[in-house]
Amino acid sequence: MGKEMMLEALKTMYRIRMFEEHAKKMYKENLLAGSFMGALHTYIGEEAIAAGVSMRLNKDDYVFSTHRGHGHFIAKGGNIQKMMAELMGKETGCSSGRGGSMHLFDRDINFMGGNGIVGAGLPLATGAAYRAKYLKTKQVSVCYFGDGAASQGTFHESLNLASLWKLPVIFVCENNCYAVNTPVSETVCVKDVAQRASGYGMPGEALDGNSLSDVYAAAGKAVERARNGEGPALLECKTYRIDPHCMVAGDMRKKEEIERWKERDPIKLVEKEMLKENIAGTHDFEKIREEVAEEIKQAEKFALSSPLPDREKFKEEAMNR
Repeated sequence: MGKEMMLEALKTMYRIRMFEEHAKKMYKENLLAGSFMGALHTYIGEEAIAAGVSMRLNKDDYVFSTHRGHGHFIAKGGNIQKMMAELMGKETGCSSGRGGSMHLFDRDINFMGGNGIVGAGLPLATGAAYRAKYLKTKQVSVCYFGDGAASQGTFHESLNLASLWKLPVIFVCENNCYAVNTPVSETVCVKDVAQRASGYGMPGEALDGNSLSDVYAAAGKAVERARNGEGPALLECKTYRIDPHCMVAGDMRKKEEIERWKERDPIKLVEKEMLKENIAGTHDFEKIREEVAEEIKQAEKFALSSPLPDREKFKEEAMNR
């Protein structure tokens, strides 16, 4: 990974982190006023996964997200002004103010949306991969899902069909150790979710999801394999969400555990590597953060000044369903 690519990846990770931090602030300030739509699930601590995978994708490749999808959207090239507006239910949002935080959608970059149903994105991503193979487009389909979804029936059904038909889909399990407050050890009977790939005749790899370089390398192999018609792969990125499951849920995790994982902050790891290799210095990091802070400031301004959806349009949509 060259200097410019690493700097761009770091900027993406800053953009995700700083957007989420600002969204939390706005959520707390505006919740009672009804200015935010739905629950807010942050991606803080998992930024290296979305950044590392998306660096290997083309604009027309498909991405299927989850309820924790802000980072996926940003890494795929989504407009943060449109995302901020969507979180506030505005007409200018990426889903025209109809979806909110958990249902981001942008057809222009083939970001096919998040989902509030655990494991629901798996068969959808498999279907998009089938389309790509049928039309011989060389596109790949990426499906993000959590460790909790790895024990849903949709997981096994999707992996089975994808392997049987050699579909160009990469299943990315973001194993952040908990399904809400349930430890992964209580829901998965094997050491690694990646082990389950062997039952479906596809490669499976468990890797450090907090290491940008590891994710980038693993995603590169999986994407190349898919484009060459060799079928799907399962990547299990072991990581940790720093925040509670969402802004309205309690947190039963031990503080000591959270602090241990903070020591392996993916952004700090990238900065450390870049400093060690003389790729960039602290002044470079500060400059990028300032640029991102201005982007987020403008996104908030855009969202606040945007109009709410027209009630008559809602009525028409409801009548035409």
